[in-house]
Amino acid sequence: MREHPLWQMTLNRWRDFYRQPETIFWVFAFPLLLAIVLGIAFRNKGPETLRIAVEAGAGADSVAGMLAGSRDVRATLLPPAEAARQLKTGKVVLVVVPGDPLVYRYDSTRAESRVARLATDDALQRGLGRRDARAVEERKVTERGSRYIDFLIPGLLGLNLMGTGMWGVGFAIVQVRAKKLLKRLVASPMKRPHYLLSYMIVRLAQVPLEVAVLVGFAALAFDVPVRGSPVALLAVAVLGCLAFSGLGLLVASRAQTVEGVAGLMNVVMLPMWGLSGVFFSAANFPDVMQPLVRVLPLTALNDALRAIMIDGASITSQAGEVGIVTAWGAVSFALALRIFRWL
Repeated sequence: MREHPLWQMTLNRWRDFYRQPETIFWVFAFPLLLAIVLGIAFRNKGPETLRIAVEAGAGADSVAGMLAGSRDVRATLLPPAEAARQLKTGKVVLVVVPGDPLVYRYDSTRAESRVARLATDDALQRGLGRRDARAVEERKVTERGSRYIDFLIPGLLGLNLMGTGMWGVGFAIVQVRAKKLLKRLVASPMKRPHYLLSYMIVRLAQVPLEVAVLVGFAALAFDVPVRGSPVALLAVAVLGCLAFSGLGLLVASRAQTVEGVAGLMNVVMLPMWGLSGVFFSAANFPDVMQPLVRVLPLTALNDALRAIMIDGASITSQAGEVGIVTAWGAVSFALALRIFRWL
């Protein structure tokens, strides 16, 4: 077995991997750095006090006094020109013009401006003597699984599986082809399938470690839950790895230069960076785009990973997403093996 071509090629792939510190950085360290930076930047900080302006003039002091007790907005008295300038530059999110009636100037396309409008109006109406028709009680809760970091980690895992799957297979093959080494390997007693299979074995062997490092770090550092089966999570990750390795093989099947394959890789991956719900929900895109977004392999992979980690879903309940990922992998491998150019 030690002299078998498949064993030797697989061993060579492992040596290539751990002898390149930059590869180890992108596979293991980069996702952790992203998780740290984004987890801190978007940590739960509680409600933010919104800055608003009150135009100086008749009645301005009374309006500012009524707003002083609000916990949601912080009002500043400003001359009309300065208030307009600060609204235009985003330093305040709303301007109150005293008078009868009161005038609210704000950008309705900004979510924080709409919130400020409601909070400001509530504070002023209460200051003018309004009484609520019915008493209410607030009970604020923060659940694990509802935070941004809980949403982010499965997306980073999917993104990492895509990047390492495509670059780890496609880029490495084109590098060997560009150096004219591939034709020497093909001329050896090694069978051709052994060469491609060695890449797949090394990628599959890395997946459990990738999942354990990122998910384990997220659980320890940010208390991110894994409510579903770890085995199901790993199985979906393996399917994602195979699918993107197949895409990488397809992209590299005819490319002759490193520059050429790099351009093709970016053409394939960049749309999924933006559309597949890595950093924000794919549901934010218009309905007309949803069929395209939902059929992308990274979208399906991220949805399945999130459902298992956050919702505790079973792998069978994600049959649709798993089917999309599997279909992409099977079709990519079939096409790649059919058109692959060894020389």
